Amino acid sequence: MSGPYLIRGSVSLPEAELIWRFSRSSGPGGQHVNTSDSQVELRFDLARTEALPPVWRERALERLAGRLVDGVVSVRASEHRSQWRNREAAAVRLAALLAEASAPPPKPRRPTRIPRGINERRLREKKQRSQTKRGRTGRDWG
Repeated sequence: MSGPYLIRGSVSLPEAELIWRFSRSSGPGGQHVNTSDSQVELRFDLARTEALPPVWRERALERLAGRLVDGVVSVRASEHRSQWRNREAAAVRLAALLAEASAPPPKPRRPTRIPRGINERRLREKKQRSQTKRGRTGRDWG
């Protein structure tokens, strides 16, 4: 593995708390296909971890509630042919998922008023367009 996977700031995924499972990938067969366990399933116990600050953990538990099974989040990777690359992909995906789930909520939007000049210009242009279209009628041609 290429070192610790940073979630955000100095917080990273602890290698000791990661649970790896390997199995055969689906897809077409070929040489070497029945002997290589290249699909990777990475599990992380989010409910019991001490690696994340408590605020982040609560936020992530709330946002990932639909993905959790008994407080454990799981990520699968099988897009590469080598187990090593799938391990890398799964770990990066898990770190990104936890970073997004534990991010602070966005600042609330402050409503702003539309300036009067912009509104007046819009109404003036609408009136102009209306006059243009009214001039196209053929009422007094006949």
